[in-house]
Amino acid sequence: MCGIAGLVYKNKTLVKEETLKKMTDKMSHRGPDAEGFFAHENLGLGHRRLSVIDTSNSANQPFHMEDQHVLVFNGAIYNYIEIKEELIKRGYTFETHSDTEVLIKAYDCWGEKCVKKFNGMWAFAIFDAKKNKLFCSRDRFGIKPFYYFSDKDKFIFASEIKPILEIEKIEKVNMQVLLQYLIANKSEQSNETFFDGILKLPPSHNLIYDLTSSKIDIYKYYDVQFRKEINDLSLEESISIFEKEFEKSINLRLRSDVKIGTALSGGLDSAYVASIINKVNEGPQKKLDIVAITVGSIDKKIDESELSDITTRSLGIKHDIIVPEIDEFKDTFEEVIFKHEEPFGGISIYMQKFLMKEANKLGVKVLLDGQGADEILLGYNKYIVAYLKDVNIIRKLCLIFKIKNQYNISVFKLLQLYLFFSSSHIRKLWIRKNSSFLKRKYIKYLNFNVSLEKSYDNIFNLQKDEILRDQLPELLKWEDKNSMGYSIESRLPFLDYNLVEICLSINNEYKVKNGWSKYILRKNLEKYLPDKITYNKRKIGFDAPVDHWWPRSRKIPQTINNSRIIQEISKKKFNFIADRDLEWRLYNIAVWEKLYNMKLEN
Repeated sequence: MCGIAGLVYKNKTLVKEETLKKMTDKMSHRGPDAEGFFAHENLGLGHRRLSVIDTSNSANQPFHMEDQHVLVFNGAIYNYIEIKEELIKRGYTFETHSDTEVLIKAYDCWGEKCVKKFNGMWAFAIFDAKKNKLFCSRDRFGIKPFYYFSDKDKFIFASEIKPILEIEKIEKVNMQVLLQYLIANKSEQSNETFFDGILKLPPSHNLIYDLTSSKIDIYKYYDVQFRKEINDLSLEESISIFEKEFEKSINLRLRSDVKIGTALSGGLDSAYVASIINKVNEGPQKKLDIVAITVGSIDKKIDESELSDITTRSLGIKHDIIVPEIDEFKDTFEEVIFKHEEPFGGISIYMQKFLMKEANKLGVKVLLDGQGADEILLGYNKYIVAYLKDVNIIRKLCLIFKIKNQYNISVFKLLQLYLFFSSSHIRKLWIRKNSSFLKRKYIKYLNFNVSLEKSYDNIFNLQKDEILRDQLPELLKWEDKNSMGYSIESRLPFLDYNLVEICLSINNEYKVKNGWSKYILRKNLEKYLPDKITYNKRKIGFDAPVDHWWPRSRKIPQTINNSRIIQEISKKKFNFIADRDLEWRLYNIAVWEKLYNMKLEN
């Protein structure tokens, strides 16, 4: 895992190495092991390396293939061994054991179609000297970031926003993104960022920059496919294929030359990850010294350390529990907002941050996490709306009472969700209510997601939207910022694209059965853990002890009211904000504005 950066001066100004270094220095945390630069006339590439596969200097970047291609790469190609064997049969030779060399030679062999061969996570740029172009790509689900900026004078890209700001000073807020975040707590539904003019390459997309004409071409190379043969399987067959494919995913993601750990909460997803890691590591070739890391809470109502301890004791694996105190939160409050570069949804981000800090302290460089399971297996209670819409009225009534128990949700709340996601009129009323404090001229920015009920009529399309647009992109962005902030490569076995296609194609009756969410996962988990974990109804996640860490105070509304951005968009002063989530978003905007000197206009 690494940090990449690139710069092209369209007016043919020569790129200097010290300019590239200014960019990569802004993300040294992403790659503390090595740095490198390539400057060729008006093109420059920079790299910071976190050594994970082949830690020798021979795999440092920018990586050259003779005088034909130069690569900067952030990510991991998990199936690099299989691709390497195929390339050797085609006559290629290799000087390293790295996935980096496999990537560049795969491009040489298959051109832009090489990405279809890859199973992994990536953001990379290849300078093709023969064709005088930059070939850039982002992985299928956007696990690794790729930000870019282009105007008449320059094209810039990087793994983070700060390196771009080193070259192009941007202080103007993107109002559409800001208000979407403030009112609906959504910020990843487009290719735009909070910084006006800085864009993201979407997941599953390639970007071609023609160095001769300065033209940019962006196109999609992948879409999740529905597989009817999977949908036709029986329950037993579905449970079995899920288990086999997940085990394959884990095996690929255990390929590493450094210490590995796993994030462990009290929930199903991380418990299943730990169970399968333990299973594949129990054979005669057992060589991995795995540690499970849990973040406990000073608020016992949301503390999951007891449940996670049951998991580790049942599996017989090492367990490390940390319980962050109030002072630790206060001491890193602004640091986290600055590192994340854009406002985020709530202070649960800090819980994940403390987990990554602990992993770094333990010498872990690769951390497996359960991100993505809820999206591919209908784990969130809001997905039950789509499931209920898919059955007749009698089944609806039977399921409602089972679901309320197994999903730990009241019938009233379930009805609220059903109405909200079934009616654009109700959502418009909700947006109007939540935005009542905005000045009239800013209401025009709030016409978004009004047709969401269309995707709720088709569960396969809903899950695709959640993975690529509505839910997962924000979680992946936060995971990347938190993990790379402590030089950790976070690997997500639930987001293996083969597993995703299988899970989205599995009969929905097996994802939600007898009211139980993620049923096929639970049935497999029964083999390894007691019912207290396998059939746990409680869903906490990374909930933070908000009332302890961030109690109500006079300072909060003062900070909000002193924000120039909020003064401009709000028609009132804030004294008391009942909704603590909204209070956080307002406060986050105010602090972010100060840290990045943001304005509504340049």
